[in-house]
Amino acid sequence: MTQEQELHLELVIKEATALIDAKYRAGQAAHGGDLFTKTTTELIDEAINECIDQIVYLLTAKHNLEKWKEEHGHSVQETHIRSVHDIPANKNLY
Repeated sequence: MTQEQELHLELVIKEATALIDAKYRAGQAAHGGDLFTKTTTELIDEAINECIDQIVYLLTAKHNLEKWKEEHGHSVQETHIRSVHDIPANKNLY
């Protein structure tokens, strides 16, 4: 892999680790108990609920992005955003 790819991977791993740690601890604070003692059916049901939430979030983000592009004279096809750093932070898109 290239140096740029290695740096990108390192960034992704660090961010994912921090996010997982924070989410796990927040879940423990909110719900208690031991996740690893849940039944397979309970885990599947929770994963399905999380997938539903993810679809709603992704569709909302997509609609917000399309609206922002329309307001700024860009069609969805014309605009290529390489990273979240290319989107103005004050536009409440993410």
